Amino acid sequence: MTRLLPDDALERSSVVANCAMNRERSLTGSNGYAKELGLDLSAALAAPIRWLDLCCGTGRALHEAARLHPHVQITGLDLVDHFVPGERLPNLGLVVGSVTRWSPPDTFDLITCVHGLHYVGDKLGALARIASWLASDGRFMANLDARSIHTPGQVAAELRRQGFAYDARRRRVSLTGHREVTFPYDYQGADDQAGPNYTGQPAVDSIYGRSGC
Repeated sequence: MTRLLPDDALERSSVVANCAMNRERSLTGSNGYAKELGLDLSAALAAPIRWLDLCCGTGRALHEAARLHPHVQITGLDLVDHFVPGERLPNLGLVVGSVTRWSPPDTFDLITCVHGLHYVGDKLGALARIASWLASDGRFMANLDARSIHTPGQVAAELRRQGFAYDARRRRVSLTGHREVTFPYDYQGADDQAGPNYTGQPAVDSIYGRSGC
């Protein structure tokens, strides 16, 4: 029988603790946001917006962005305090916390998550929370492998029913505009022994049952 972990135990799992996918992410280049999310950050950050980057790793890319775009208010969230040392920038805040428990003080015009959802237990719960953090015309973009979410129904169809766009070929999920989302499933736990996903790195499967069952 598969051993399912609650999220607090999952966050202490070696699979999550040893994840290095976002640790040294750059703003551009081979592991930048354009390649991973198809996002033109130079255009997105041209206006004075509020940007939240989830599972930001060391925050190296955010330091770059904060220096280049001082008119943008940037927040980075990561599970561990391994942030790159450097000058304190007035438009950058780096926060230690979990996407499944942290609550922001404000909404955001842009929310990104590069490969971080692969290591979250309650992925659908995280997506519902993120949807509520968007400004009325805010934009969310992230990597997501729907095959890692096990539900009684079709995951991609349910995501689209809730207003998300899901690109199965590129394994990306996106959403435009604040909304309240309720998925018809109950989270049962995470499998940290699921093995490598499409990135080639060990990842986490999320297990759900029908809501109310």
